[in-house]
Amino acid sequence: MRRLLPLLGIALVLAGCGGGTTVMPTAETVVGTVPSSNQGGSVAKGDAKAGAALFKSQPCAGCHKFSPAGSSGTIGPDLDKLADYAKTANQGSLQKFTFDSIKNPGAYLEKGYNNVMPNLGLTDKQIADLVAYLTKG
Repeated sequence: MRRLLPLLGIALVLAGCGGGTTVMPTAETVVGTVPSSNQGGSVAKGDAKAGAALFKSQPCAGCHKFSPAGSSGTIGPDLDKLADYAKTANQGSLQKFTFDSIKNPGAYLEKGYNNVMPNLGLTDKQIADLVAYLTKG
C-alpha cells in the first residue's frame, strides 16, 4: 500500500491536468489606457480656420504647393493632389491618409519624393486642424 500512495498521488495530479481549456485570470483594474486601433477610420474633427493659421505659421508653404494658401513649394508633394495620393495609397479615407502622412511622413511616400519632412512637434489636435484645412480646400 505504501508503494501505491505515491503513484495514487501522481495519478490524481495528472488527472487534473489537461482538462482541455486554459483559464486566464481577468484583471480587476486597468492602469492607464488600452490602445485602440483606428485602422479604417475616422480622424477627430478639426478646425479648418485654425489649420489655415497653422499652415502659415509652420514651414508647410516652403515645401508644398497648396493653392488655397497661395504656396508653391516643390520639395514636398503637391497638396492640391491629396485626394489622388490618398486613392493611390489605399490606406483609408482622405482625412485619415492626410492625418497619418503628417503624423508619420515616412509611412507612405509619394513616388518621386523623399522623406525629408521634419517632425514639427504638432499635437493630434493641431494635425486634425491641418487635415480639416487641407481636405476642405
